[in-house]
Amino acid sequence: MADPAEHRPAEEDEEAAAAGEDEDTGAQVAPIVKLEEVAVTTGEEDEDVLVDMKAKLYRFDKEANQWKERGTGTVKLLKHKETAKVRLVMRQAKTLKICANHLVVATTKMQEHAGSDKSCVWHALDFADGELKEEMFAIRFGSVENCKKFKDTVEEIAEEQGKTEVKENEEVSIAAADLVQKLTVTEASKEGDAEEEEAPASDHKKDAKG
Repeated sequence: MADPAEHRPAEEDEEAAAAGEDEDTGAQVAPIVKLEEVAVTTGEEDEDVLVDMKAKLYRFDKEANQWKERGTGTVKLLKHKETAKVRLVMRQAKTLKICANHLVVATTKMQEHAGSDKSCVWHALDFADGELKEEMFAIRFGSVENCKKFKDTVEEIAEEQGKTEVKENEEVSIAAADLVQKLTVTEASKEGDAEEEEAPASDHKKDAKG
């Protein structure tokens, strides 16, 4: 049977340590390096998240004539609070490097990828590399449901953007027509004033002849 005395030194050490913790020495240790809070911006502060899903993105390499993996991470559909424009942004999981960044426009059309009901394909003018480039993307999700939700949401946004563009074009056309009408009325008014100014002069000539 173990001697209880064997455990006493450890117990005494613990009691001494506890007593040392309670003892206030009055010494103050200042931090060696003072770190200041830095505000980190993602560029997404003025946007509302419509979709946020994990996926794997591929880009079609025209020169090699094959699909190449672009990155695995989170794909988002972000709607701007003021302009109501929606963009698709995807970042790689570990590095957070942007691998897709473009607007969802009226002409954006998602197509099912041949042979996979978890994937879809689309064309876009992408800005992920710092310049606009025509790209063909394919994206694969973990489930058929996520793929369908993503595809349906993009198509709904594209339809809304199309309606918005039509409305904006109509408003521009109406504004242009109003402007043309005002200019026409103004020109007609100026011509009328010019005729009135010329009329007294011709009457004066007639009086002089008489």
